[in-house]
Amino acid sequence: MTQPLQLVLASASPRRLELLRRIGVEPDRVQPADIDETEIPGETPRQLAERLAVSKASAIPADDALVLGSDTVVAVGRRILAKTETEAEARACLKLMSGRGHRVWTGVALIHPDGRQAVRVVETRVSLKRLTEDEVAAYLASGEWQGKAGGYGIQGRAEAFVTKLVGSYSGVMGLPLYETASLLRGFGYPVLKS
Repeated sequence: MTQPLQLVLASASPRRLELLRRIGVEPDRVQPADIDETEIPGETPRQLAERLAVSKASAIPADDALVLGSDTVVAVGRRILAKTETEAEARACLKLMSGRGHRVWTGVALIHPDGRQAVRVVETRVSLKRLTEDEVAAYLASGEWQGKAGGYGIQGRAEAFVTKLVGSYSGVMGLPLYETASLLRGFGYPVLKS
């Protein structure tokens, strides 16, 4: 009987770890990948999400384990909204998305120890209500925007701003579970175990 492969999550995101647990997956290691996330001129949001997911998974040396990398990109049209580091950046993102739709692209890459890799990119369309100044100020005061692509986390207070979502809710959180489970199963890794 062969020993099941181990799994390494190449991410520091507590949300991705929480999402994996929802499908009965507990990584053997969590090892954040340290990569340059700067977009390449002319790169589309979809291409960026895919490249970063693959780069994160590829950056972790694992001779005996599957490595899972993921990245989420928020875009209004072709304009990519970076992970917000300052309150001013988060305010600008929220004002730009207020009362309109945007797209969230989440790339998932799984690399097998034998070199095989599988990648999926999930697109989700999200619309936000028209935000008042008070709503923006209250959300910024919550601190939930820190380090979030597009300046918001859907799993928190910003969920009250969402008027429409077409696609993967878990993808907007940072890891599309249907696609992730499919990739893991494809490499023989057990999913939904008790």
